[in-house]
Amino acid sequence: QVLLVESGGGLVQAGGSLRLSCAASGRTFSRNAVGWFRQGPGKEREFVSGISWGGDRLYYADSVKGRFTISRDNVKNMVYLQMNSLKPKDTAIYYCATRNLAWATRDPNAYDYWGQGTQVTVSS
Repeated sequence: QVLLVESGGGLVQAGGSLRLSCAASGRTFSRNAVGWFRQGPGKEREFVSGISWGGDRLYYADSVKGRFTISRDNVKNMVYLQMNSLKPKDTAIYYCATRNLAWATRDPNAYDYWGQGTQVTVSS
């Protein structure tokens, strides 16, 4: 099975930047779509961004469009989420997830494997 480990979270001031990484292990990862989700305090888990297995199709939640950028390196089995112009509302635990299909989706129920999450805190 695919194992996912997120890293790169931390505490930043509003307007700052942070780069999250998702390290994956598994033979099928390079052919799997990957999504980033987040869950803020007292909130439900929500979709943030997704990327197809080939990295050519990208998806973003409206709340992060223009600020976040998703990318992947299938050789290194890594997926990244570059977060710029961070806002306090971005504070959440960020999770990466993968599904055994080539295209990403906003539905968390469609994903097969999940990481443990990394905390992102944005102060005002």
